[in-house]
Amino acid sequence: MDIKKVFDGICGKVEAALAGQGFTKQKISGNDNELVSLYTSENSAYSVVYFIDKQHMVMRHCAMTEDGPDNNWRVLATWMFDPENDTQKEADSIANDFVDNCSGAIAVKRAKNTKKKKKKGDDEGTADPVFLAKRFVSLFPELKDEIKNEEDCYYPFRAVTFTEASIVPKVNYFLKTGTKKDFEKLTQLLNTQYANGDVDTRSIITIVILNSIPNEDYDKVAEFFDEDLAKAAKAALKFKGKKVKPEKPKKKKKSMVQRLQAQQR
Repeated sequence: MDIKKVFDGICGKVEAALAGQGFTKQKISGNDNELVSLYTSENSAYSVVYFIDKQHMVMRHCAMTEDGPDNNWRVLATWMFDPENDTQKEADSIANDFVDNCSGAIAVKRAKNTKKKKKKGDDEGTADPVFLAKRFVSLFPELKDEIKNEEDCYYPFRAVTFTEASIVPKVNYFLKTGTKKDFEKLTQLLNTQYANGDVDTRSIITIVILNSIPNEDYDKVAEFFDEDLAKAAKAALKFKGKKVKPEKPKKKKKSMVQRLQAQQR
C-alpha cells in the first residue's frame, strides 16, 4: 500500500473527529523518516506521526503554550503498520482507535486536565481499567462482547476479575502462538497504557497481566518494555505468586426485564 495515502486517510478521520472540538489542522512538515500531522486548539494539541524506519503509526497529545505545543508529548496509541503486508483493514483499525483516543469521555477528561497545571511529580495518567480493557480489543476482537456483558451486568466494572478471566488467558495464548512482531505490538500497547493509566490501571498491567505470564514467555514482552514499564514490572515481580487482597464482590445489575417488572409493582 502507498503509506502516504494510508497516512492521509487516517489523518482525515482524526481531523473530522477533532474539528467539532475546536481543533485546527496546522501546516507542518516531517523529515525523511517521518510523516507528521498536527492539530491544535487553545489548550492542547494532537499529533499523528508515522515513523518510516520503525513502521510505527503513533498518536500523541500535549498542552499548548502561547508559542505553540509545549512538545511534552504523551503517546496515546502506537500501532505497527507494514505497507508491504498490511491492508486497508489494518489502516481502518488504526483510524478507529485514534478517533476513539481523541473523542468521547476520555478526551474530554484529558482536555480538562490539560488546562490545569500539573503538580510537581504527578505523572499519573487518567485512563481507567475499562479504557485499558477496550484497548485489548485491537488484539482480541472477541473481547468487545465480553466487555459489554461485564458493563451490563456489574457496576462498577470488576477490573481485576475481568482481567484475570478474560484478558490474561488470551495474552498467554498469544505469547505461545504469536510472532516477534505480535509480541512487540502487545508490549507497545502495555507501554502506552501504563504511561497513560491511573494507579489502578498500572497495577492491573504489572501485578495482574505481567505477573501472570509464564516464566518461559516473559522475555518475549520484557524485550520491548520502555524504561518506565521495565522499572514497574521489576518492582511488581515481588508480588508474583502471592495472594493479593481480592476485589470486594460487586452487586450484579438487574436486567432490563427485572427493572421494568419492579416498576410495575
